[in-house]
Formats: sequence, structure tokens, C-alpha cells
Amino acid sequence: MLRNREVRVPAVLAAAVAVCGTLVAFLHGTAAGLVTGGVSLALCAILFVHIRLRYARIAELTHQIDIALHQGTDFRFDSLEEGELSVLQSEIHKLLLRVQEQNAALRREKEHLSDSLADIAHQLRTPLTSATITMSLIADQGDPEERRALTRQAEDLLSRMDWLLTSLLKLSRLDAGVVSFQDTSVYVSELIDEAIQPLLVLLDIRDVSWHADIPETASLHGDPRWIGESIRNVLKNCIESAGVGGVIEVGCVETPLYTEITIADNGDGIDQADLPRVFERFYQSKDKHSRGYGIGLALSRTIITRQGGSIVVRNRQTGGAEFVIRFPK
Repeated sequence: MLRNREVRVPAVLAAAVAVCGTLVAFLHGTAAGLVTGGVSLALCAILFVHIRLRYARIAELTHQIDIALHQGTDFRFDSLEEGELSVLQSEIHKLLLRVQEQNAALRREKEHLSDSLADIAHQLRTPLTSATITMSLIADQGDPEERRALTRQAEDLLSRMDWLLTSLLKLSRLDAGVVSFQDTSVYVSELIDEAIQPLLVLLDIRDVSWHADIPETASLHGDPRWIGESIRNVLKNCIESAGVGGVIEVGCVETPLYTEITIADNGDGIDQADLPRVFERFYQSKDKHSRGYGIGLALSRTIITRQGGSIVVRNRQTGGAEFVIRFPK
């Protein structure tokens, strides 16, 4: 222990003071010298024991830290008496808890990334395989009408993959926190008109009709471009759920507290077991005959909640699903 400079220097100084004091005491008499020497020796011994115990506690604390860092997440420090070491122990315990939480978060993020990559591969594999088969059929098909029909089918599959990748990029930007939302007032009717425009061809292909009942003065606050994106994804989901000859109904209610947009279809609705999970990324229904929900609805929820809104889904008594989007005033 004397090899430690922090111990050696105080020990040498204490010994020097004790020797000098004892020599001075001997000048006044043998008894005084013996008493002073004994007291000095006792004080030096007490100082040595105190330093030794202090460093033993530090060594034990270091050992406990080493165990906590190398033997997993569960750890417990032996409590020390009040003092500087106890404060140090408390701060180290807090630091290790923070490290533990960060490690757990990193593990969860790694697992989420792995699952997401598997889901992305699954989502792309189906349309890619279908497009490959369709292109092979086009090459072998001699009938012009059949070739045109297969070509349209291939274009639809490629558009689906393009939409998926675009949505993934948008979702990744939102997750990274690099998107800055504007806070402007926008009429709901304008949002719906802009959101439905890219879907008019899909409506025509599926022979789905739609009508809206929206007050002209109804408005909300948020980023028009991103909110329009979220509404478009919900509309697209309802169009696909409505099926051929279906109907989409869009409504809006404005109160002093909030603006509420409802989007409903007259399809088969959503299975009760799936209702709480339709906004999860790449969620696949347990019903083999039901389609998955991909990332469109997950993207919509992220956009809406990041701007202070909320979105829920429920089944209507008359049939079909109804999405309710609400933005506070």
C-alpha cells in the first residue's frame, strides 16, 4: 500500500511530525517524551488503519463494479455507511442503471431492425415474384389483348413495390426525427381533394364510388402535405377493403375542441382480434384469408400522432371499417 503515492506522502509526513514532536518532548523530560511518542505512535496507527480500511472499501467497490459490468444486468451493491464513498457508490449505481437501460434499448432496436428487414423482404418478395412470372407470361403470350392485360398487371405490381419503398423511406425519416412539420391552418375539404386525386385511377379500376360530407369551413392545424399523406393511406386501405363495387364515405365534424375526420368503407370490416394491431408495421392477420396491413396505416398513425392528433379504427354496425382521425384545436 505504501507504493501508492497518495498513501506514502501522508504517511511520511505523519511519521516526520511524530518523530519531531517526540524529540522535542524528550528535551522537556523522559516521561514527556515517552507519552508523546506513545500518543504519536497510536495516532499513526489509527491513521494507517483508517487509510487501509478506506482503500479496502474502494477495492470492494471496484470489484462490485467489475462484476456488474461483466456478469450481466442484475447487480446489487453492498451498502456503505454515509460519507463520500457512499455518495460515489450511489452515483456509480445510477450510471450503471443508465448503461443497463441503454444496452436493453440497443438490444430491442437490434431485434426490431432484424424483424423489419425480414418483413421488408417478405413484403417485396411477393410482388417481385409475381412480376417476374408475369413478365415471363408476356414473353410467351402471342395474343395482343392478353399481352396488354399482363403488362398492366406487371405495371401494377411494380407500382406497388415503388409505393412500398417510398413509404419505407418516409417512415425512416420520421423515425430518425429529421422531418420538420409545418403548423398551418388548412381546410379539410382541400386535404381530402388532394388526398383522393392519386387514387382516382384505383377507384375506377375497382369500381369503387366515394362521397364526402365535409363542412366548407371545417379546418385543422398541421402540415398539409404530411396530413394529406396519412389520409391518402387510410383511403387506399379502405378502397382495397371495400372490394369491387364498394363505397367509401368521408365525413367531418368540427367542434370548439377538435376537428374529426371519419373515413369508412362497406367491406367486411376488420376481425376483432386484429383491431388493436392494424397500425403495427407489417402486421399480418391470423386469418389466412385476410390480407396484411403493411406499413401504410403505420405511416399514417406516425404522421398523425407526431402532430398531436390521434387515429383509431372500429367496425360499423352496418358493415365495414371506420377510421376516426382527430386533431385538437
